[in-house]
Amino acid sequence: MLTLVFSAATALLAVATLMPTIRSGAWWIRCFDFPRLQLLLLSVLVLVLQLALRPVEDAWTVGIIVVNVACMLWQAWWIFPYTRLARVEVEDAPDSAQPRLRLLASNVLTTNRNAELLLAQVRKHRPDVLIAVETDSWWEERLDTLRDLLPHAMRCPLDNLYGMHLYTRLPMHDAEIRYLVEDDIPSIHVTLELDGGRRVALHALHPRPPSPTESDGSQERDAELVIVGRAVKESTLPVIVAGDLNDVAWSRTTRLFRKLSGLLDPRIGRGMYNTFHARLPGLRWPLDHLFHSTHFTLVGMQRLPDVGSDHFPILVELALSPGENDADAGLDADADDQAQAQAAVEDATFSTSGSATLRAD
Repeated sequence: MLTLVFSAATALLAVATLMPTIRSGAWWIRCFDFPRLQLLLLSVLVLVLQLALRPVEDAWTVGIIVVNVACMLWQAWWIFPYTRLARVEVEDAPDSAQPRLRLLASNVLTTNRNAELLLAQVRKHRPDVLIAVETDSWWEERLDTLRDLLPHAMRCPLDNLYGMHLYTRLPMHDAEIRYLVEDDIPSIHVTLELDGGRRVALHALHPRPPSPTESDGSQERDAELVIVGRAVKESTLPVIVAGDLNDVAWSRTTRLFRKLSGLLDPRIGRGMYNTFHARLPGLRWPLDHLFHSTHFTLVGMQRLPDVGSDHFPILVELALSPGENDADAGLDADADDQAQAQAAVEDATFSTSGSATLRAD
């Protein structure tokens, strides 16, 4: 009986482990990208129980253990870079490095009405840039009270869970909202002028996730990341891409984005910084991201306390200090990656009739 139980448990773990290797955008396949840490811990639990309760005395039992250990090692390979055991990809900023940029990003959850919690955090940490997503007109009224700290704004309130607002104390140039793939999914693109006059390109994203309630597949999300990744690669300015990407840091899609863009991930070697789900401690993964070009080093990064949303806010401070990072840091795209990127764009359904309201001032 115990052999049957451990065989079934290991078979399920093997299926969950193999699912993300299938090159399909279907939500029921892509969802297995997310819980790699949880699946790793389940493998460890099954292994410990099996060794404690079932003597290793036949080939079948050995085979079960081998399959389970293989699953465990495969999951560990994907999440290892996001542990403190790995080497950091982004160097710590020198004390003298200037100018600096502090960015706070928060998926506020449209139905959340505890705006004061987020407003208090903004006033406490005084970021140079605030990116808020899932914002509607109600949230816009509350966020506008921050204009004394962050006088410049780009505002796109929507009632479809994809509204987006950006507030900053820095002068903005070339500010625009684009609908890169879907006509109801905006993204913000702006050049910020840092203290001292240096300019930085900032892209704020919030693509639609693959899920039974949002989208049958990941094609539109994947295409948006490819489009931005390709554009970023051609930028002559230092670049930051931030927002709720509705994808985990270790997924094939996010890795492809990093390869195409050449951007670095400050979490590598420092931790996962799981921001979702705030209400489910056992089911959390990193959905809110900040990637940047090699021009920046890291001053500090932290996940902030609960603001009533299903996401925790994240606060990142960077220093503009070119030449400090390893020249070989980051990921490189090969021919297969380029082919995957082209396929992702071709598979997506594009719309061009944007319908949201844009207000930048």
